[in-house]
Amino acid sequence: MLLRIPQVLTPEELTQLRQLVLGADWADGRVTAGSQSGSVKNNRQLPEELPAAQQARHIVSVALARNPMFVTGALPKSVYPPLFNRYSGGANFFGNHIDNAVRTHAATARHVRTDMSCTLFLSAADSYDGGELVVQDTYGEQRIKFAAGDLVMYPGTSVHRVEPVTRGERLACFFWVESMVRSDAQRRLLYDMDMAITALRRQDLSLINESGQNPVVSERPEVVKLTGCYHNLLRMWADV
Repeated sequence: MLLRIPQVLTPEELTQLRQLVLGADWADGRVTAGSQSGSVKNNRQLPEELPAAQQARHIVSVALARNPMFVTGALPKSVYPPLFNRYSGGANFFGNHIDNAVRTHAATARHVRTDMSCTLFLSAADSYDGGELVVQDTYGEQRIKFAAGDLVMYPGTSVHRVEPVTRGERLACFFWVESMVRSDAQRRLLYDMDMAITALRRQDLSLINESGQNPVVSERPEVVKLTGCYHNLLRMWADV
């Protein structure tokens, strides 16, 4: 499942985050690359131990935790601490690769299975040329270049790349999610069901408000049953 989550960051958070990371000292992006991806990676990355990286990571983590679409789509069991990269000048691309199946956080030795890869865009789309995230899936290549503050989440099994940036600078946050539900197909079913239940509840609440009924006792049995199906499927498939 490839999912766009709009406006993960508020404009204020985006401004604060950009100020933090742009003023920091950046390093060669190959520091976190595996043997295959390291041969096609040419960008810069913010060292994890820097105070600016830690503060920026906290901003992103808080934003993710409060975003219902992220929680519903990812069903996160563990999130690798967010990292930051930039593409410009001579360090401006990342060729075709697949992310490592398991990431180990250097400071904590905590392992995260990379069920999903995530990119949170931090530069305005019109401020740079090129830099598209290209993800290969069953429908062909998906070329992704979202607004600043938007996030894309896609299966960690996907071959993907970042096209060369030919003007300006592409700044982004990236991280991986280990989900409670390992199967991408099962996560997609749960996401679609949860979105449908949410839409039905919104429609019902609108009708309830118009009629003056008590919303506590007005939930339709069909919606209750669908909600039960969702949680029973999650109970069947989740590894917590």
